[in-house]
Amino acid sequence: MSFFLSEIISGLSMTSILLMISLGLAIIYGTTGVINMAHGEFVMIGAYTSWILQTKFGMGLIASIIPIFLITALMGFLIERLIIRHLYNRLLDTILATWGIGVLLQQIVRLTIGSELKYLKIPTYMAESTTLFGQEVSIYRIFIFLFAVAIFFLAWFIIYRTSFGMRLRAVTQNKDMASSFGINSGMVYSSTFAFGTGVAALAGAFVAPLKSISPDMGTNYIIDAFMVVVLGGVESLIGTAASSLIIGESSSFLASFSNDTLAKALVLIMIIVILRFKPQGLFTKKIRS
Repeated sequence: MSFFLSEIISGLSMTSILLMISLGLAIIYGTTGVINMAHGEFVMIGAYTSWILQTKFGMGLIASIIPIFLITALMGFLIERLIIRHLYNRLLDTILATWGIGVLLQQIVRLTIGSELKYLKIPTYMAESTTLFGQEVSIYRIFIFLFAVAIFFLAWFIIYRTSFGMRLRAVTQNKDMASSFGINSGMVYSSTFAFGTGVAALAGAFVAPLKSISPDMGTNYIIDAFMVVVLGGVESLIGTAASSLIIGESSSFLASFSNDTLAKALVLIMIIVILRFKPQGLFTKKIRS
């Protein structure tokens, strides 16, 4: 029982990180249809922004949350306005463009900050452990989990309980019809892209104290994020949360019996098998014809 609880807690920690990284990707693709290959680089930008705010300006991680989100959301807004919006409905072009943006962001970081690894301190009051169900758990990991849940419900509230969310859903279902009712689809797309990149940056900021920061750190997370979004169903927030839990817990349990590399391979095989029978993902929207 002790081993079982330990792996569940470890899996929830992995789940929270996957959820934060994947949520922005799912929202962007579900709304605009853009496969954002630069999503991992926005995770990296968030980590570096957190490091700069801590080392250069003395701002703690919690105090940096709003500046990190705003800075990266502005970057996402400008990228959508200047580049992405001219490539809608051109799938291959958007893939190549966002991939190129990701490469460019990596090189800019290498030239301005350097390639050497950076490290971020966990806030002192979160560096301790506490007992949860008889297991020693890092307070910081508990905070990440709670924050990921809060971000998920915030995204759900914005999409399903606000006027902006109503416009977003209208544009997603029928852009031309929404425009005929006076909805500015361009602003909806820009705002959605900004929100998605901002959430990705927050994920990078919270992952940074647990991992080293490097220009290519986002590459390691983008693959997992795509697996989460595809497994859950690209237009489902609930699916993104559920698939984050499935992949996080599966990876944790499998890694305890083997190693991280083999666990990832087995999880990938599991996803392929599921998609063989559910090619649209586990959670798909039923549309009445």
